Amino acid sequence: MGVALLSAKRSKDPNTQVGACIVNAKNKIVGAGYNGLPTGCDDNDFPWGKKGEFLDTKYPFVCHAELNAILNNIGMDLHGCRIYTALFPCNECAKAIIQAGINEVVYLSDKYHATDSFIASKMMLDKAGVICRKVESTVERLELSFKEGDV
Repeated sequence: MGVALLSAKRSKDPNTQVGACIVNAKNKIVGAGYNGLPTGCDDNDFPWGKKGEFLDTKYPFVCHAELNAILNNIGMDLHGCRIYTALFPCNECAKAIIQAGINEVVYLSDKYHATDSFIASKMMLDKAGVICRKVESTVERLELSFKEGDV
């Protein structure tokens, strides 16, 4: 989950930074991603707002962290892998998770659990036999330092 949260810091989204990390059965990282624009689309050329006309918001343009982690994988079959993600995946990402063969979703937050998108996601993941579990961590905060003397 730490790698997913660290990946989220790469997102240019001013409101919601989400990261995802895929590991294989041996817990080796095989993919990581964050919510952001598709490759070749400059972050400064697209809107990042949440409200307004559809094309004036981020929603038609941003790829979610889970989809990016799947697309950014190291070129291996993802069947039997586990994905760690900061937010419970939306219905579109759930489809990609299922199609990729990922069999477990570990999430930190389910803050949108009452929305139709996430209800649909949960339904599909359940029917496909994908295990979903909220991470239980005793670590509340992790700090990184780039100060040479701290290494």
